[in-house]
Amino acid sequence: MTDVMNRIGIDLGGTKTEGIVLDGAGHVLARRRVATPRGDYDGTLSTIRDLVGTLERETAGGGRATVGVGIPGIVSPATGLVKNANSTWLIGRPFDRDLATALGRPVRVENDANCLAVSEAVDGAGAGAGVVFAAIVGTGCGAGIVAHGHVLSGRNAVGGEWGHNPLPWPRDDERPGPACYCGKRGCLETFVSGPAVAADHRRVSGADLTMEGIVAEAADGKADALATLDRLADRLARGLAAVVNLLDPDVIVLGGGLSNVEALYAELPPRIETYAFSDRIDTPVRRAVHGDSSGVRGAAWLWRPEEAAGA
Repeated sequence: MTDVMNRIGIDLGGTKTEGIVLDGAGHVLARRRVATPRGDYDGTLSTIRDLVGTLERETAGGGRATVGVGIPGIVSPATGLVKNANSTWLIGRPFDRDLATALGRPVRVENDANCLAVSEAVDGAGAGAGVVFAAIVGTGCGAGIVAHGHVLSGRNAVGGEWGHNPLPWPRDDERPGPACYCGKRGCLETFVSGPAVAADHRRVSGADLTMEGIVAEAADGKADALATLDRLADRLARGLAAVVNLLDPDVIVLGGGLSNVEALYAELPPRIETYAFSDRIDTPVRRAVHGDSSGVRGAAWLWRPEEAAGA
């Protein structure tokens, strides 16, 4: 019989896999991180199986809990196989079914950005909001949508793939845009992700800096770095204004490395209002409350109490 009070969340990343146990109130009972066996599908299944076992022994004397997993991709509704995964060894595999077999119980598998959105909608920056749009802006650029407690992954499981839309209202010097790994050019991800901002700074200023270096130089008042962050804020605002025009969420939550750029929270709201199709926009833009833990917490929250009772 599954213990409906405890939920295990797993965040499968490219280099590390994190596991967490939450009780019914969302309190953290245990947390562990282990290395992800890159390129090893069977090893990935074994790693998660062993991590779940360890977490259960630490918190419930070996009792069973529900298990939710966030992955950098999604299970295709058409084939039942993983698609769009940065962890390429998962692509084309029936990951959810294989993991359920390995664990001997049902599992919930969701995109990691959707897990961020779930976490922040339940007890984070979007708690109490009807519609939450949560974007991960870091190494890549993705997003998740939660509407009234439910993930909107969509008919084709690509809901929230915000980063693979074109940059809205591109200027002449932004066309056709940098090449994207998806095969197209000018995707939002090629402008507002951490590596994209570093590349933009290098193109314009000639200086080879990381995103952290750009932020540090901006704090010191360096003109080139300030100009780079200004371009970032404008492009991010254009991308979010398109979201407001289409979805009109109650709150926008930012996660990932760029969510730590403090200036964005003052810069974005008035810029979004400039681009959005409305006389007034009062949508708040907030930093993810749970930070790097949002994904793993959201994976744990994929099971609701009434669903867990029959798992």
